[in-house]
Amino acid sequence: MVCSMTGFGRSEVTEGQRKYIVELKSVNNRYLDINIKMPKKFNAFESAIRSELKGYMKRGKVDVFISYEDFSESDSRVKYNKAIAEEYVTYLKEMASDFGLDQDIKISFLSRFPEVFTMEEEELDEEEVWAGLKKALNEAGQKFLDSRIKEGEFLCNDLTSKLDGMRENVEYISERSPEIIKEYKSKLREKISDLLEDKQIDENRLAMEVTIFADKVCVDEEITRLRSHIGATKDTLLSGDDKDGIGRKLDFLAQEMNREANTILSKSTDLKISDRGIALKTDIEKVREQIQNIE
Repeated sequence: MVCSMTGFGRSEVTEGQRKYIVELKSVNNRYLDINIKMPKKFNAFESAIRSELKGYMKRGKVDVFISYEDFSESDSRVKYNKAIAEEYVTYLKEMASDFGLDQDIKISFLSRFPEVFTMEEEELDEEEVWAGLKKALNEAGQKFLDSRIKEGEFLCNDLTSKLDGMRENVEYISERSPEIIKEYKSKLREKISDLLEDKQIDENRLAMEVTIFADKVCVDEEITRLRSHIGATKDTLLSGDDKDGIGRKLDFLAQEMNREANTILSKSTDLKISDRGIALKTDIEKVREQIQNIE
């Protein structure tokens, strides 16, 4: 199973008088980075939320949005602070005595003073709230994972197709390489014959020159490694069973393929091989770019 690192999942769950809405959005990232925006009253659940979500993701920058509504009448209540009201009354009476004023203290006047009446939220039933929130998290998490898997399938199919094209170029270079040496030997023999005219060609000297040239342009090792890396990349895509995600491994393989393609191009003296080498490098760059989207 190949998963993309971009995904989206949304869930809306109503339990009794409470409604929970969870949204998950993600983009590429080297590691797992979970950013949570939620009501302050849910701060105590942050660690549990992260733990729950990690079951649906391994890598990526994930933004989590949690909103909550409580339709019950007991969500908050008015609190009367008698001690504070008494202090206000005491000082008001003292002021009236100090300045010879009438004591016209009225309830409507006193109730306006700060902290005499306050709104106090009822304490959350953490167990009940967590049960509803957990349900919403899991629903959103599953939709999020499904979207990543769906996009991962498209990536896998496209990458597999590109790998097949890369293998064709590698095989062409492998078949073409021996022909270069034969052509070089033939051209060298013609040049020497023209220079020596009727004199006999030193076959040993000719063989030595051809051997030196063959050693310089030989790409057998690069071809072998490219075949191995292409096969390993394809196998990794098809298995997709790395517990930490396959993206890092695929990125490493792509870097190695790019290294081998560069070496082939640096050794090439043949236009046809150079053209195939450039096509190979172009496909590798496309593969590397798409691999950045894989978890």
